[in-house]
Amino acid sequence: MTDLDYLRYLEENFLTEARKQRFLEVLANRTNHFTIAMEDVYQLHNTSAVMRSCEVFGVQQLHVVEEKYGKRIDKEIAMGAQKWVDVHRFENISDCIAHVKGKGYRIVATTPHHDDCLLADFDISERSAIFFGTERDGLSPEVIEQADGFLKIPMVGFTESLNISVSAAIVIENLTNRLRRSDIDWKLSDDEILEKRLDWARHSIKDIERIEARYYENTK
Repeated sequence: MTDLDYLRYLEENFLTEARKQRFLEVLANRTNHFTIAMEDVYQLHNTSAVMRSCEVFGVQQLHVVEEKYGKRIDKEIAMGAQKWVDVHRFENISDCIAHVKGKGYRIVATTPHHDDCLLADFDISERSAIFFGTERDGLSPEVIEQADGFLKIPMVGFTESLNISVSAAIVIENLTNRLRRSDIDWKLSDDEILEKRLDWARHSIKDIERIEARYYENTK
């Protein structure tokens, strides 16, 4: 549960009114209705670019499976998005799938080789975790086998695949734009908004560890 007194202390003493208002404006367009999962993406900059797309288009949660290719984020490409998006890291795909299923998400695999549903026809009413695979091999058999549905971007050229970060940007923009125009209850809850206000305030303040320690020492 969010410490409201501590949140109030930080906002009143360390954040400008413009900063607080900007947080509220951005949070009003954030969603956990959809989440994104990336499986062992080889090119580091692609993970960072997808994180940036999540931030820009309002998806709050990103899940990254890092079983094979390392655990770094390209901060230059992410452009600070790592401060505003919740990144959940997993050492294997089984743990990632179990986590998102436990949160009530359908597993939706993106692949050009299944035509279960084109992007424009995708049902946005259900909470869904959209999985993207590696640049080289696509999604693993485990994701394909456990998928509740498949999603693909329509393509009319000779090439039947897109760069992973481009594919993710197209899908995220389409789904979130449709979501905001719908009557679906897609917004963050009041508790989730309070949690993010505190989290973002902490990320915005230099030397927050010292400030936090002093605050709790003084309030004992």
